[in-house]
Amino acid sequence: MFWTIPTLMTWARIVAIPLIVGVFYLPIEPSSRNLVATIMFVVFAATDWLDGYLARKLNQVSSFGAFLDPVADKFLVCACVLVLVHLGRADVFVALIIIGREIAISALREWMAQIGASKSVAVHMIGKLKTTAQMIAIPFLLFDGVLFGLMDTHVWGVWLIWIAAVMTVWSMVYYLQKALPEIRSRVK
Repeated sequence: MFWTIPTLMTWARIVAIPLIVGVFYLPIEPSSRNLVATIMFVVFAATDWLDGYLARKLNQVSSFGAFLDPVADKFLVCACVLVLVHLGRADVFVALIIIGREIAISALREWMAQIGASKSVAVHMIGKLKTTAQMIAIPFLLFDGVLFGLMDTHVWGVWLIWIAAVMTVWSMVYYLQKALPEIRSRVK
């Protein structure tokens, strides 16, 4: 099921990456760039929930879609975090934590799937909370202004991205602990 509506929505998140990055090279006001990039990120990030919902509702769940969905999410988040580092809105240490964890856990899941133990590293609530914190922090940092005359999104975004970084480490430790018994039994 390569060309289903849910899979096309997942592909759209991957296609969005150069578009979001490209916004920051447009010859328009910085505040306009920030707004356009923020709206694009929110719209494309929302497709993460929507494509899963539609796949189940339309009975279009596929192994390819199950593979591509987290890859698209990781690409989108990592690309935006790198843009934020480049713009000086996120610390490079945060980027290293988030990107490093994504690589490590993806590799762990791949290996666990190869040995038939993928259930031990299935998505857990801590991973979902980490993703939620990231998906709120990133648009706040992309916007980088005062929202509705009340909220400094940069301040909130910095706090949230650091919270996300802590949760990123926490979730990685959780997944490694869940996999450790299987790892020990295979390494002996």
